[in-house]
Amino acid sequence: MLDDYLLDQPIAVKILKNSIKKNKLVHAYLFETNGYDKIESFILAFIKSLLCPSNFFEFSDCSNCSICQMITDKCYPEIKFINPEGMWIKKEQLDNLQQEFSKKAIIGNKKIYIINEAEKMNISAANSILKFLEEPSPDIIAILVTNNIYQLLDTIISRCQIISFRKKSNNCNSELEFISNYSFYDSLKKETFLSDSDNIDLINNVKKFVDYYENNHFDTLLYTQKLWFNYFPDKEKNILAYDIMILYYRDVLNIKLGHDVLVFKNNAQELLKIANKNTNYDIVRKISKILNCKQKMKNNINLNLLMDNLILDLEGR
Repeated sequence: MLDDYLLDQPIAVKILKNSIKKNKLVHAYLFETNGYDKIESFILAFIKSLLCPSNFFEFSDCSNCSICQMITDKCYPEIKFINPEGMWIKKEQLDNLQQEFSKKAIIGNKKIYIINEAEKMNISAANSILKFLEEPSPDIIAILVTNNIYQLLDTIISRCQIISFRKKSNNCNSELEFISNYSFYDSLKKETFLSDSDNIDLINNVKKFVDYYENNHFDTLLYTQKLWFNYFPDKEKNILAYDIMILYYRDVLNIKLGHDVLVFKNNAQELLKIANKNTNYDIVRKISKILNCKQKMKNNINLNLLMDNLILDLEGR
């Protein structure tokens, strides 16, 4: 039940429980996970609270009724999970969802769809789901799940109730663990990332690139092959490298604001040097430009051109 997560996520639990008790459910929720590693089981508990005929919401044990068991096994016919196919969520997946949800329910009177890693919707997919959200059906509930809310269209965000999960303490996390939580929703992808020792070099190469750029600015354009594409030759590695760059600049901003370094604690001196060269506005602008660059990857833009444009954008050109 949702109360099982009360210590971890008191605000999220209270908001959702109140909406159920007062019968004020909205048609679309946007779960901003902030790296919360129990998000999948939390979502299933929320769904059980909505659908369980044995009052799972009020009691900790519903005797494992058939409905809850189907939800646990992810075979309840009125619940659909949408996950990225490869790198992106595609329009065809959402068109199929809408077509399927136009049919009469087999069980119960509610249909629920969950879009995991919602920030990975390509432009066509985002526009497709936007139309679905603009004309909500009273028997359909959407749950969009993202760790990167700022990569979603503002028009999608505005049509959802945002539930922000409390950030997990990073005291015991390594750089790898923090980055895996930031970049991946799927637990298998997280484990794969953590188990690959080459990713330590990948992280270090991103740091070297940022440090070189901050010292050499436009000259970086002459060495993108050596500094970047030798290590990040494909789209998947580029996306991960952009995530690391965003986190690196966020730690620079933490230093500027007098906060603790969250991820790159072993690079405090390098971060401080960058912080001293930039204003708060500069750092926020650079983070925004990197996020925009990552977003453009959904349009199959040439990677070399994208990196050249990023360097120009970082320079304010």
